[in-house]
Amino acid sequence: MDKSIKTYMSQAIDIIKNSKKIYIASHIQPDGDNIGSTLALGMALKKMDKDVSLIKVDHIPKDYLFLPNIELIKEYDITENVDTFIALDSSDMDRLGVGKHFALKANNIINIDHHISNTNFGHINIVSPTSAATGELVYKLINEIGIDMDKDIATCLYTAISTDTGSFMYSNTTYITHLIASKLLQKGIDIERININLYQSRSLERTKLFINCLNSLELFMDNKIGMVAVTQQMLKENNASMEDTEGVVSFIRDIDSVEVAVLLKEMKYDEIKISLRSKKTVDVSKICTKFNGGGHKKAAGCTIYNDISKAKKLILDEIMMALGD
Repeated sequence: MDKSIKTYMSQAIDIIKNSKKIYIASHIQPDGDNIGSTLALGMALKKMDKDVSLIKVDHIPKDYLFLPNIELIKEYDITENVDTFIALDSSDMDRLGVGKHFALKANNIINIDHHISNTNFGHINIVSPTSAATGELVYKLINEIGIDMDKDIATCLYTAISTDTGSFMYSNTTYITHLIASKLLQKGIDIERININLYQSRSLERTKLFINCLNSLELFMDNKIGMVAVTQQMLKENNASMEDTEGVVSFIRDIDSVEVAVLLKEMKYDEIKISLRSKKTVDVSKICTKFNGGGHKKAAGCTIYNDISKAKKLILDEIMMALGD
């Protein structure tokens, strides 16, 4: 473990041990790393007899409802001062949604994340861009505290790491990732059940939307850029929700000629969320920071507050510029 990370973890542990009331939250539009890390750390700290609350900041996708103790993540009102607020997998304070209000009232903010675009908004920042997932950092923190890693905690951490590495296929996967996964497997987790829930349970509505998305595929720059758009009308036609777009942008990236894949999601007429994935050379996090977004070199996102045609042009111009360098 990096010396500075180990030092920050030691400081964080001291704060946790001396905290009476702890709140944990992650970013809006939750993913597997977000939810898995939150549940794992919450369950671990409860073993220390800590008063821990896991804040629900957004709708939880149905893919993750199988996780143990998912009901622990719920809505809370601020009725008291917060000893310690732990932010997980969130690159900045605004990504915390309602969790930001709790953070601003906290005596201590512990920021645990692996995004290179993290703004280090915590009093203690355990930020490691070389880690494949925030779940890896939570695993190390739980071990540093000396808490028993039971099957439920291991299930949540495995989900966190598996989903953020594309089932261990993305380039962020390291030997450490595999070592941690092997330790989690030793806890007797039901890997078949996890994989079926995460990767083999696509609904008919999601399947129809997926086909609809592929029909909207556009290619640019000698097929180096692949772009698809999901509108509110498409969701309505397929009786689907925006969470059903999961996996679309990665599928587009996997086209052999494509270097950058783009998914435009029409949340509202003038609010377009954009997901970018790259294969080899383009740092999509740099593109997204131009629109106040961020993420990783090969997986990032942002929001453009304009109509979908204007958003498409703006993001396409930036990608073309990046490919032209």
